[in-house]
Amino acid sequence: MEAVPGTPFGVVHLDVAPVTSGLAIGALVAGIASVLVSLLVICFGVAFANEGGAWASGAFTALGLLAGVGAVVTGLLGRRQIRRPAAPPAVRFTGRGLAMAGISCGAAGALLSLLGLGLALLLALT
Repeated sequence: MEAVPGTPFGVVHLDVAPVTSGLAIGALVAGIASVLVSLLVICFGVAFANEGGAWASGAFTALGLLAGVGAVVTGLLGRRQIRRPAAPPAVRFTGRGLAMAGISCGAAGALLSLLGLGLALLLALT
């Protein structure tokens, strides 16, 4: 407790508990969704190669790419929010590992979606 000069009062700075960043959590959720959608791309492309599976793979690839790019962008924004210094009465954010996992999963999901689409097109052409 700090005394305020010239008064009988004091100032107390309450510790605010750190909060997990919502951006980091959102990045992880979007990254996991991107990986799961990329598995759908691969499954549709391989299982239904002769029956128009490439069309279904293409549609799911767009979804996988959107989720992957969203995870990467949200993860980078979350890391920026976590790194930002905060004065004692302000809220501090945690979740650096969640943000990194979201970035990694989002990038992997987008890459797997593109590879799955390539595989589906290759199988459809043969």
